[in-house]
Amino acid sequence: MSAPIPAWPGELVSLGDLEVFTRTAPAHAADAEPAVFVHGLAGSASNWTDLMGLLSDELACEAIDLPGFGYSPPPPDRDYSIDAHTQAVVRLIEKRARGPVHLFGNSLGGAISTRLAGTRPDLVKTLTLISPALPDLRPRYGPARILAATMPGFGPWAVRRFALLSPEQRVQGTLDMCFADPTGVHPDRLMELVEDVRRRDGLTHNAEALIASSRGIVNAYVRRSLWRYAARVTAPTLLIYGRRDRLVDPRMAARAGRVFRHARVLLLPDVGHVAQMERPEIVAREFRAMLEDIALPEDETSAAG
Repeated sequence: MSAPIPAWPGELVSLGDLEVFTRTAPAHAADAEPAVFVHGLAGSASNWTDLMGLLSDELACEAIDLPGFGYSPPPPDRDYSIDAHTQAVVRLIEKRARGPVHLFGNSLGGAISTRLAGTRPDLVKTLTLISPALPDLRPRYGPARILAATMPGFGPWAVRRFALLSPEQRVQGTLDMCFADPTGVHPDRLMELVEDVRRRDGLTHNAEALIASSRGIVNAYVRRSLWRYAARVTAPTLLIYGRRDRLVDPRMAARAGRVFRHARVLLLPDVGHVAQMERPEIVAREFRAMLEDIALPEDETSAAG
């Protein structure tokens, strides 16, 4: 097993009254189109490391730590709703002023990206969603844990109980939940995750960001507005689900494929909740296939001319 590439370098970016940390993978081509990557609940920009490396031949990649996650400080107003997270990503894209971006989102990041693409089509060239957290009220273990985390009293208690476990135990529990085969994680990646848990244990806003963002997901589920935003998306969309996903029901792939107007849907048989980490080469391949399909009508027109 070869050593993985290290996490991409990053910096704090000022967005007025808000600061976010972003990691960038420099593009190999001067005319590379911009891409923005949005992580899931309790994740960070480093969740996209391998995929960004695979796509840096054709894209200028930038991954955001959502406010309160990774290396980003908490938002001044302590607003962790889907709407607030979406506005943080909008402000980042507008600050860069490089035109519409290829937008990638996983889980919570998929919900955020769906809302953004449905309300600001001018900012999104293509949309790639990996196990997006779109409303699904059917009973399921993973969503039930998120709902429990939002309950007054119980949520903070559960977070404190979880914090009593060693960083190694917590990382292993997360991998068991999110990966189809946790044994495939490289030891260097495992060490990175453990060190990040240790670092975040020292942050006073760590539990706040997790609980409040969980509440934001639940509120969005109850309102079911995310499906309305999905129906408004005009950008070509790639939807990737894992058949062994314990958090997002893979059966949602069929509904998503019907709701998004211009969708390619892929259901991976031996993948869990984070295909961009577990099988980044497949995600990169399917993204390129989507770009080829988008270009095809123009190519055919040129050939006919």
